[in-house]
Amino acid sequence: MDEDQVPMKTRLFQTEQWLPRRRDEVFPFFADAGNLEAITPPWVNFHIITPRPIQLRPGALIDYRLRIRGVPVRWRTEITVWEPPHRFVDQQIRGPYRRWHHTHAFEPQTRGGVEGTLCRDIVEYAVPFDWLAHGLLVRPDIERIFAYRRQTLDRLFPPR
Repeated sequence: MDEDQVPMKTRLFQTEQWLPRRRDEVFPFFADAGNLEAITPPWVNFHIITPRPIQLRPGALIDYRLRIRGVPVRWRTEITVWEPPHRFVDQQIRGPYRRWHHTHAFEPQTRGGVEGTLCRDIVEYAVPFDWLAHGLLVRPDIERIFAYRRQTLDRLFPPR
């Protein structure tokens, strides 16, 4: 049985981060696809190859070039949901995953009297050869990428 005939095991990764800035300041940062390079770790060697500016909207396609553990990869995602300033979804059209469905959600939230934004990432994904690749390679990489993202966003959006 080849890999395409194997039932796909879908995994879930969720994280959230509170930023001490209003949603009307945070959402535009994420709405600029070019900022994805700034919050992706250097070891991924991530580059957007779609000409800029990229107008995010339903149906927008974005092409990337990156490296996964040194292996060059091309990735294409489509914006399937665009609901500013609440949320948007990007979904893999072509790339290293069997499935990648990433919801970015932004919710106003006040903490300690400071107006801020709760940023949620919900990623549903599936990988080829899940039984081998997921625990050893894929999940640790996803966790490292989002940890880097968290640190970078904390630097970019410090308390005022």
